[in-house]
Amino acid sequence: MIDILYRILYYIFRTVLRILPTKARIALIDFLGKLAYRLSQKHRRIINKNLDLAYGQYLTQEEKDTIGIEAFKNLVDTIFGIMLRDGTTASKLLSNVTFENEEVILSYLQEGKQFILVTGHYGNWELLSQVVATKYNFDLVGVGRKLDSDAMDNILKQNREQFRVSMVYKKGALKGCIDAIRQKKIVGILTDQHIRNNQSVDVIFFGHKATHTPLASILSRKFGLDMIPAYIHTDDYQHYVVRFYEPILSRKTVHQEEDLSILTQQQADRMEHVIKKDPKQWFWMHNRWKGFSENAENKR
Repeated sequence: MIDILYRILYYIFRTVLRILPTKARIALIDFLGKLAYRLSQKHRRIINKNLDLAYGQYLTQEEKDTIGIEAFKNLVDTIFGIMLRDGTTASKLLSNVTFENEEVILSYLQEGKQFILVTGHYGNWELLSQVVATKYNFDLVGVGRKLDSDAMDNILKQNREQFRVSMVYKKGALKGCIDAIRQKKIVGILTDQHIRNNQSVDVIFFGHKATHTPLASILSRKFGLDMIPAYIHTDDYQHYVVRFYEPILSRKTVHQEEDLSILTQQQADRMEHVIKKDPKQWFWMHNRWKGFSENAENKR
């Protein structure tokens, strides 16, 4: 019964979004972002704590509030985008997206070389996977968590698959990614969330220890695949820019743990570099330094 309700609400809200003028939709994103930041005391506390860890005492409270609001606005825009892209065409999908530093990805595609796409919860990350797969004409397999609602999970699955993006769930992700690589598909991995200590590699992120998924590093080392970092951002919630960064080259020596550590730290370094360029685009409301943040605070 609850899944039926979710479906009804989804299609109602999707219809409303599609008839709203662009300016009204952007105003709604702004309103909901500010409202969510003000109402969610828990996430506001996490955002402020994360910003204090990342930037020390250099940010004023006003600056932290602005970044927190923008983080929520990006989340709203990501959700709205899923609804607006439902059933749209490839040409319309790409019409408001530009690509920078394309030569990075084109050099691999022209040589028929596989790679691993690494990114994070930055800007409209759902849009990123779809436009990259569509623009460069390949099948992309991402790793994600199954939604609690089967109905909503199916809607999201269909939304992604219309633009050549499929998912493997975190449980069994390694096998799913290996199968995808053997089928000559491109694997895309979000690398910026905290994960359990027994499943992670420790990295230094904004000067503090954090856990990091080793999945991309494991696949890179096993199959000799370089990693291409790619991130998307927007300044107006109408036009989006995808930028590719210099590849992280695969590494395989006799020292497996060292290889994985180096490859994983390089991913964290790229992510930190991107966030520093525009911190308003990142998903500051997840507890990125969980388990280490208390120690970091005590050292300051």
